[in-house]
This record gives sequence, structure tokens and C-alpha cells, in this order.
Amino acid sequence: MHLATYLGILDRGSASLADSLRVVSDGHAEEADVHHLARTLAAKYDDHRSRLAPFLERYPAHSGGEPERVHASPLTETRTGGVGLLRDLLDLYLLGTYLQQTWTLVGQAARGARDADLSATADDCLSDVGTLLTWLETRMKAAAPQALLVAD
Repeated sequence: MHLATYLGILDRGSASLADSLRVVSDGHAEEADVHHLARTLAAKYDDHRSRLAPFLERYPAHSGGEPERVHASPLTETRTGGVGLLRDLLDLYLLGTYLQQTWTLVGQAARGARDADLSATADDCLSDVGTLLTWLETRMKAAAPQALLVAD
């Protein structure tokens, strides 16, 4: 059963996103909205990992392990200036879409397995990812004119 593989991908991906949000929060502390909201959202993805824990125990690990090329590496540092902020937000967006699609797949599998608890968890977490992506898209749109048209 490969469901355990994708639950592991979600666990590691959520950890990567939470860590990356904290890095961006600290690296762009001068942007008050980014700093505070990224911290709040990081806690949300820590909670996603807690919610995943019972399912990681319920579904046995697949002997084949995780696919080699499917992973989400966390940000370890931020860039500077307006363009740097824009690029960091875009990196967060890419991590978010990675989780969005993985939650979608796990939700479909949960419905196929008739696992109502996992299905509900997937729906809740998918909604949270949607909120993150909406905020990131809005924030990138707001930052783009200044970052891309004004020299640093």
C-alpha cells in the first residue's frame, strides 16, 4: 500500500513548509505582515503534522520507500530586498502547491479506502493550504510592482 508513502511525504512536506515559513518570518521581519502571518501559519503546519501522526501509525510503511525525486526541501535562508521577498514568497508558494496536490491525492485515497477520519483531515488541511496560497498570491501581487520596477 502506497498510502503510507504519501502520508510520509505530507509529514516531511509540512515540516519543510513550517520551517520555511519561520525562516521567511525571521528573514523579512521588517515586513510586519509577513513576519507575523508566517509565524502563525508555521504553527498551523506543525499542527498538520500532529494530525497526521495517527494515520502514519495506522497505515504500514511501503517497503519500496518514498519516490526518489518527490521531496520538498525547506528554505534555509532568505534573500534581501523587495525582489528577495518576492522570490522567497514564490518559494513558499511552490512548497504550498506541492502540499496541496499531495493532500488532494491522499484525500482521494482516503475516500477510496472509506477512511472518514483521514478524508476529513485531508479536507481540513487542504483548506488550510488553500488559505496559505491565497495569502501568498495576494502578497506577491502587492509586492511585485515595487520589487520589479524600482531599482534597489
